[in-house]
Amino acid sequence: MTTAVVTDTAAYLTPEQIEKYHITVLPVTVILNGKQYKETEELDLNTFYDYLKNEKELPTTSQVSMGQIEEAYDKLVDSGVDKIISIHLSSGITSFMDNLRMFCKSYTRAKVFPVDSLAASAGEANLCLLAGALVAEGKEAEEIIPELEKLRDTTNVYFAVDDLKHLMRTGRLSNRSAVIGNLLNIKPLLTFNAEGKIIAIGKERTMKRCLRLMLLELQKDLEQADYKIHATVIDANNEVLSEAWVNELHETFPNVRVTISHLGPSISVHTGEKTMGILWSRDWQSMI
Repeated sequence: MTTAVVTDTAAYLTPEQIEKYHITVLPVTVILNGKQYKETEELDLNTFYDYLKNEKELPTTSQVSMGQIEEAYDKLVDSGVDKIISIHLSSGITSFMDNLRMFCKSYTRAKVFPVDSLAASAGEANLCLLAGALVAEGKEAEEIIPELEKLRDTTNVYFAVDDLKHLMRTGRLSNRSAVIGNLLNIKPLLTFNAEGKIIAIGKERTMKRCLRLMLLELQKDLEQADYKIHATVIDANNEVLSEAWVNELHETFPNVRVTISHLGPSISVHTGEKTMGILWSRDWQSMI
């Protein structure tokens, strides 16, 4: 029995992680002025953010097609794989997972286990890394799925956008009436709810105040958790502030493992540039 892990570029795994755990990554398509680009393969961050700043027509995305999925699955099967763990972007912000579940009912060449991350970026990536590590340990897919669910159940993410217009335009904000635009330079504070939908939970004047609220939420979880916690600072072309947040986390919570993830085009299309967030969960490395 051979198991493979499949995901999409919205997980923002590093090349080293992809290679280490033999993860198949399918590109989300980003559309600029009607031209399609495969994320990470055909569109670099500088080009994307320059477009976002200077062009009037806002970019859009197109989810991974079932044709791409079938091609990737077939290639894995031809290499000897008979079980596939397919981990993807939250069903709360895309219809992809519904389409994938329907496709898997008719795909007979391998047994596929679709996994809804109920998140994006590092939340999706952590599930992929745990799955890849457990596959490397010789675990069967049926044993791995419950572990992924345990990890997903401990995941919390809070993020603040610098400009709300992108989430409003693309319809990814479920309770848009909770936040009134960008009045007086407000920074909306957002999270994913239990259904994997993005909701607004507050608004602050500065990113510093947003960070303070995130750290308070993390403190609450640390006081209750009986497991090691891993936190990831997430930014959209905001590396200087990201480093400052990492340092703040190290100083405030020295026992928490801290990493960084940078958002690329497929997520920044919706959140905009300069978004900042923190995602934390049970440390997947402690589950191996």
